Amino acid sequence: QVQLVESGGGRVQTGGSLRLSCAASGSTFSNYAMGWFRQAPGKEREFVASISWSGGDTLYADSVKGRFTIPRDYAKNTAYLQMNSLQNEDTAVYLCAANVSPYISARASRYNSWGQGTQVTVSS
Repeated sequence: QVQLVESGGGRVQTGGSLRLSCAASGSTFSNYAMGWFRQAPGKEREFVASISWSGGDTLYADSVKGRFTIPRDYAKNTAYLQMNSLQNEDTAVYLCAANVSPYISARASRYNSWGQGTQVTVSS
């Protein structure tokens, strides 16, 4: 099972950018599709983005489409979440996850490994 560690969270002003990193270890990184989810206080965990094992397919939540991207670097065993034009509603704990299947998915139940999360706070 792959182990995941997120980093890169912090506080940013509305309209700003952040890049989150998800470092993977313990298993073959290229075997997994990767995903990002987020959870705001008092809300359920929601899907943000997913990238396939090959990097050839991506999937985004409508709320982040056009603002967020999810590249991955196989040499560094790291997936990223590039977040631009951040809005107050993007404030949440962001978690990365590895999918036992190599294909993209928005369903949290498809992911069997999770990081601990990193806080992103967007304020005016």
